[in-house]
This record gives sequence, C-alpha cells and structure tokens, in this order.
Amino acid sequence: MDLDALRFAEFKLLDEAVSDWSKMVDKLDDLKGAAEKGLTGAAKKANWAGYNATVSREFIAKTAGEFDDAHTQAQSISGILRDTLGELRKHQEELVGLIADGAEKNLTVTSTGGGGFRVVMNIHPDRAAKGTSVPEHSQAEVDALRDDIQKVLDKATKSDASAAKALTAIADLSRFGFADAKYKTRDAAVAAVEEADKLSKLARKNPSDLTVAEFDRLNSGLKKYADDELFAEQFATNLGAKGTLEFWADINDPSANPQLNHARHGKFDDLQKHLSLTLATATQSDSLGMTEWTSKVVDLGNKPVGNSGPMGFQVMSNLMRWGNYDDQFLTDYGSRLIETEKKMTGNGEGAAWRRTGTDLHLNRTGSDTGWDPMAGYLKGLSNSPDAATVFLTSEFISKDDEGNPFEREVDGEKKPATLSNFQYLFEERDWPVGIDDKGESSDTGRNNFALALEAAATGHPAGEMPTPDTPAHNAEQAKLVESLFASVSENPSRLTDNSYMSDSMGQIAAEYMPDIHRGLHPGSVGEKELFPIAGSAAKLGEADITQFLYTVGRNPEGYTAVNLGQHGYTASLMEYHFKNPEAYINDPDFSQADNLKKTIEDVARTGGEIQGTIGAGRAYEAELEQGAKDSDYNKVMEKVGTWGGTAVGIGIGLGTAPLIGPGGVIVGGLTGTAADQIIGGLVDGSLRDSADEVLYRNGQELNETRDSTYTLIEKSAKEAGERSPNPSPHIVSAASTAAEQGFNNAHANIKDFIEGQGVPRQLG
Repeated sequence: MDLDALRFAEFKLLDEAVSDWSKMVDKLDDLKGAAEKGLTGAAKKANWAGYNATVSREFIAKTAGEFDDAHTQAQSISGILRDTLGELRKHQEELVGLIADGAEKNLTVTSTGGGGFRVVMNIHPDRAAKGTSVPEHSQAEVDALRDDIQKVLDKATKSDASAAKALTAIADLSRFGFADAKYKTRDAAVAAVEEADKLSKLARKNPSDLTVAEFDRLNSGLKKYADDELFAEQFATNLGAKGTLEFWADINDPSANPQLNHARHGKFDDLQKHLSLTLATATQSDSLGMTEWTSKVVDLGNKPVGNSGPMGFQVMSNLMRWGNYDDQFLTDYGSRLIETEKKMTGNGEGAAWRRTGTDLHLNRTGSDTGWDPMAGYLKGLSNSPDAATVFLTSEFISKDDEGNPFEREVDGEKKPATLSNFQYLFEERDWPVGIDDKGESSDTGRNNFALALEAAATGHPAGEMPTPDTPAHNAEQAKLVESLFASVSENPSRLTDNSYMSDSMGQIAAEYMPDIHRGLHPGSVGEKELFPIAGSAAKLGEADITQFLYTVGRNPEGYTAVNLGQHGYTASLMEYHFKNPEAYINDPDFSQADNLKKTIEDVARTGGEIQGTIGAGRAYEAELEQGAKDSDYNKVMEKVGTWGGTAVGIGIGLGTAPLIGPGGVIVGGLTGTAADQIIGGLVDGSLRDSADEVLYRNGQELNETRDSTYTLIEKSAKEAGERSPNPSPHIVSAASTAAEQGFNNAHANIKDFIEGQGVPRQLG
C-alpha cells in the first residue's frame, strides 16, 4: 500500500460501492422473494403436462434459484467491501496519528515514490528561526516511527489484497450466473482461501514425508471446510487433477509410509469421506480452473496413477462415494469409464477390474477394496439423480456395432441387441468378486448399482424421500422403469439372486404407484382421471407388474416399501375422489353417487391386487424358508416408522392425489389426511383387525394377509369419506368387497408365473 494513497484517500468511490451493494442486497432480496412466490409458486400450481412438466418447470426452478444465488453473492460482496472500508479507514487514522506524533518530535514522513517512504528531521536546529525551540528526538524514535508506519501500511496492504483475493475468488466460482458461496465477513472468505492453500501444500507432499500430525491437520481441515465453495475450489485447483489422483493412490500404498498407515489406519475412511465431500463441492464451481480439473480427471481415467499403478478411474471413483458431484462431470466421467470397460472386456463380454492380492485398497470404508471403479462411481450417481438417469439410460452398445456379443430373441430368432448401460449392468456385466475388510465376499458394487437406479428412477437421492420440490417423473425415468420391470419379469433371478437390491426396487415401485395402478387397470375410459399422474407415465404391462411385485415381495424391505406405498396411495387417491367426485366419470348415465362408488371400487380392487401379489411373494418365501424369515418382515414393518408416515405419503403422493389438484399439482402435505391415518397406524403396529391381531403380522398364511388387506382398504375408504362432504357407508362396504376381489385376482394372475418355481402351499 502506497503511503500517500492511504494518507490522502477519501474513500468516496468505496463508500459509494458499499452503499450501492447494500441497496443491491435489499433489491435482490425483494426479487428473490418475488421469484419464490411468483416463478416457483406459479410453477408448482400450474397444470404442467408433457414437455412442460419436465423441461420448462425445471428451467423456471433454476431461473428462480439464480435470484437466490445473486442475493447470496451480493451479500458476500457487500460484507467484504464493508469490512475492507472499515479497516482501511482505521489504518488511515492510525497513519495520520503516527505522522502527527512524529511531527511533535520534529519528524516528518515523506514519500520516495514507488510505494516507499522515509522518516527525516523536519527542521534542523541550525536552520530554525531565531528564538525557536526545536523538539529533540533520538535515532531510536526515528526507527520506531518508521517501523510503526510500515506496520500500518502492511496491514492496509493485507486488507486491500485479501479483499481483492476474496472478491476475485467469489467471482471466479461461477463464469455463468451467480455463485451461492456465502460469507458474512471478509475475514471468513480470506480464511477459507488461505486454509485451502495450506492444506493443498500438505496434500502435495511426498506421502513418505507426511507426518501423523500433518495427516490429522489435513483430515480435520477438510472436514471443517468440505462444504465451503471457496475453500473447495481453491484446494482442488491448487492440488490439480493429477495431484489429486496421485495423493489418494500414493497415501494408500502401505509401503510409502508404514508408520503413518499403522498410526492412522482407522482414520483413512474419514479422510476419504472428507476429501470426497470437498471435491464434490469443488465441482459445483464452473471456474476456469475447475473446468480444467474435471476435464483432466476424465482424461487421466484410463492411465496409470502414481507409484502403485492403478488407473485414474479406480482412484477417483473411490472419492465419489460421498457428496453431490456436478452432473456434467459425472456424465462425462461415466461415458469415458464405460468406454474404457468396453475396451478392456471386448464390449462387455469378458471380465474387468479383477484384483490381485497385492493391489491397493483404494476404498477404506471396509465394504470393498475399491478396485472396481464402477462401485464408487455408482455410489456417486446415487447422490446425483439427474446424472444417474442420463448414465443408466445411455446406450452401452448398438445392435449394429461390430463385435456385439449380446443377443436377444426377436421373432423366434436370436439377434444382436442394443443395450443400455442399465441393461448391461443389471443383466450382462461380469461383476468382479468384491472382498470386504474381513476377507468375505462383498456385494457393494451391485448394491450401489441398485442405489443409483433408485436415484435415476425417482429423481431424488437414494435413501431419501422426495419433497414437494422433487420434479415429476420425466420420459427418460419412465422408460428406465419400464425396462426394469420388463427385465425382472423376463428373469426374476436377476433380483432374487441379489435380494439386497430389493429395498431400492420396492422404493421405486412405491413412487410409481400411479403408473402401476394404470397398468393393472388398463383400457378404462378416463384412465388418466382415475389415476392422475404429473409428468410422464411409465407404460407397464400387467404381466410385468405382477412378476416384478411378486419378486420384490419375497424380500422384507421390498415388501414393506410396496405395502406402505400402496396403502398410502390408495388412501390418498380415495380421499381425492371423495372430495372431487366429478374428477372421474365412469358412466355419464350413472348418478354422481354411483360413479363415485364405481371409482372407489376400482381403486380398492387394484390396491387389493397389489397386496395379493406381494403377499404371495412373501408367502412363497416363507414356504421356502419354513417361516424362518417371517420375523424379518415383521421387524422391518416395525422399524419403518422413521421413514414411514408423512415421508412415504409424500413419496407415493407425488404427482397423485390428494396432494394434487387436477392435472397433478401438489397442493399440500399429508398431515390430517386419510393417508396420514392409515400409514401412521400401519407403521406403529397399532392398527389391529377384529381379532386384535396386528395387520400383516404373519405372512405364512395368505388368508391372513387377505383379511388384513381388505380390512385396511376398507378403513382407507372410511377415513377418506369422513374427510369429504360425501361420506358413504355403502361405498365403504363396497370398497372392502372390491379389495378382496382384487386380492383373489392376483392369485389367478400369478399362477402361471410361479409354476416351475415351486408353488406355495397357500396357492397350490
């Protein structure tokens, strides 16, 4: 900082900038509110259909989000400018005060140009006017004044430079639009950048030289700043793509630093997690540095890394198991990963990524070694639904590709088939045998595939529940679900041999209840009004639905998800139709009361058929296991209160009723609805039948499941009717009968399917 620049600064322009940015924050706050109420609110209430239900609504949501980001960025800039102005004024006061103190000692401070200055005697005693007394001073006082002034200039320089650094870093986070990095003070922003510089230097060290203390410093720092955008972007770009991959590969080489590996063996999983979260945050920046970083990581994917020699994909995929990575990065990465695997396996026919006993453990969580890059990558996709949808629906191989080893029967003849990435991974891939930290077989890779599939099909991260802001299902998601149901129907062992996937499969089914109901109730007039769907509907055949649900029902988690989903959806749909009897007219010649009765019967019958199908699957499993697993079903039913109730109701109600109005618009939550009562009673075990037995307590006896089904659906109709202006005991009774009919229909539908697999005693 130049002496005269600080000494004579008026700060008029900076004052105006602070004032302007303060006003800008207020204006953007108003615009943000208007966007939330106007754009977002209107988008939620609008009657979206077709293309608009996905693309247009998503565009509006992102546009509204930009106002929020703009407000956040303006707050950060305003705070940095305000803090800097205050500090510079303080430094100016200090400087002027020091110069005044020096003058009292006959010392003056002058600029020498180029930012320098000197402290000299103001008036030499020999040249002082006659009779004038000149203050005396020592050389020590001269030196002290010089040093004090230099300290003030250094502090002012730091204030100015750090402000510039923070403002530049925030601006660089987003080349397009606005960054949502929020900092209340300039010091907070500067601290994030400086910490990134320090920790990236530690990560660039030779792993053999990294001390235990430095490892702990790196681990704790990444944990603290993993969600900080400035820190993450600065850390990743400082380390570089190659440096990032080399760091994780080399630090996991036991021979590189035996002492560190021994001392911190149990902390490597924490470091892996915090590094993963940091890099995920960094990829959300579209700065030039991060654009280069993501591009380089993809390019290095098929090349050896570090001293130990794993491929870049094997290293990086293990740093994707946590966090929300940028969708475009994940898409580009996945395309190159699949391309590499095709080359290594002869278009997927052979095996890849086989590990030997000397290969590194690149995943330190204990679930698997991490040598198969698909396992970590798919876990990353499970947190990024849009990228998961794109990846799993992308083409793996075309029927016209030379060397296509996959055939499907077409018109009685086997011919090369076009496969999507989903079909390759679910139906054809020769998965490497995973090993956990106990030396036992691990199914982590396939399970992560199921999680990625759940995210891809539902539009929200796996393991979470959708919210009213979750977009309606789009055409790609619907087609993926169609492919899933058809694949399991074609070969149920794809799921039964990997039953741990069934929790995700059950959740998918729960969130596609409207589509399933349509598939089981085809050909009716006004089908769209009977089972309203926002967005794109999955076209599911009755046979595929029956076989899929039957197979999922054999697993406790899958059975429970479908069970809760069906009952929540049935109760919601009944309440909607009771409150809107004009929404679905089965026969215009019938009275409204008769049409409502037929509507509720149709809903009940379809719900009963779903229960009959999954109940048969559960009964079959009980037959095979001689009842040994029945307690597993009951335990799952008892513990789902944590994710049941309103959460499941929102999931299955998304794009259905009564959470929506006509056209599929979400209008409210579940509290106080029929679904709230039904699901709440079901998951806490308090809902009992006339024999005072908890519903679905024993799946071995299919008749008990049948009784529980129509008892609960009858209660749904009763609850729904009582919450409407049109209660009808007559309709409630009809709903019970229809549910029992549907349950019995399921028996007939699955007879052919279960023949050859061993017929359960209850269905024989």
